Amino acid sequence: MKRKILVTGGTGFIGSHTTVELIQAGYDVVIVDNLSNSSADVVDGIEKITGVRPAFEKVDCLDYSALEHVFQKYTDISGIIHFAASKAVGESVQKPLLYYRNNLNSLINLLQLMPEYHVKGIIFSSSCTVYGQPDPENLPVTEQAPIKKAESPYGNTKQICEEIITDDIKSGAPIHAILLRYFNPIGSHPSAIIGEMPNGVPANLIPYLTQTAMGIRKELSVFGNDYNTPDGSCIRDYIYIVDLAKAHVAAMAHILDDKMTTPVDVFNIGTGKGNSVLELIKTFEECTGVKLNYKIVGRRAGDIEQVWGNVDKANKELGWKAQHTLAEALSSAWKWQQELRKRGIM
Repeated sequence: MKRKILVTGGTGFIGSHTTVELIQAGYDVVIVDNLSNSSADVVDGIEKITGVRPAFEKVDCLDYSALEHVFQKYTDISGIIHFAASKAVGESVQKPLLYYRNNLNSLINLLQLMPEYHVKGIIFSSSCTVYGQPDPENLPVTEQAPIKKAESPYGNTKQICEEIITDDIKSGAPIHAILLRYFNPIGSHPSAIIGEMPNGVPANLIPYLTQTAMGIRKELSVFGNDYNTPDGSCIRDYIYIVDLAKAHVAAMAHILDDKMTTPVDVFNIGTGKGNSVLELIKTFEECTGVKLNYKIVGRRAGDIEQVWGNVDKANKELGWKAQHTLAEALSSAWKWQQELRKRGIM
């Protein structure tokens, strides 16, 4: 019998790609999403790629009774992958209460329901933002690097959520949890059937970049060129979305196949390599042949200067490794943008 996984935020960017990989790995998937930053059409895309239509429930994870109804309807959920959250650094600085309410309460509701409905484990979508700005001697950051004061309310919610999960399990909750601290997911499914499509003006770099390349946005802003990095722009570890999605499948197997040696574990998910924003722009121009209109502007509140991950632990213990290059990821993002134009969406 196929094991059933609940994916919250499953019509979003990372959630939809992870749902595809879960289905292709033989799982049944139930998606819960309130569609606040995504579209129900994504479910059609998932079905087109996999030949399987995942169950979909339009539910807000903040609504406890509606969420409980999902567990009552699908009584055999083995594991949860929790993506549903507000996720824009800049917006979180402007609307901190929205972020604390959404990101903390949705997780608490799930944790309360899990033991009651005999759900074995949860994978939490965490972030390298929990490391803050690592000291130079801690780059690339390992899972043992100090957790620093968050640079934004968004980053703080990730830290607090990790603590909530750890405290809940320490108190005796009969569940297992894996905290995946991932770096910067980019790109789109190679089929260009699903990809990153936020509602309104994108808060993430890549959709803004591809929309600028397409002429939808006038220009791309590079926030700061005076950081202490080789070219002055921020450095990040950019990981291809399909590689990231596969990490969740590996982590879920780790929980469900009883491979965990501790009830809570943490893994960095990235490529192990840092690239600057200006390097990323140059790579995009080289692999697509499209010249990008960008300008250097002032620094943005909440941004970290440089961070990239040591991913040895995930490579070894989960048997997972990022396979794709930056150029491949950026080419897929451009292919997706061209597909959106073809469909008359943007």
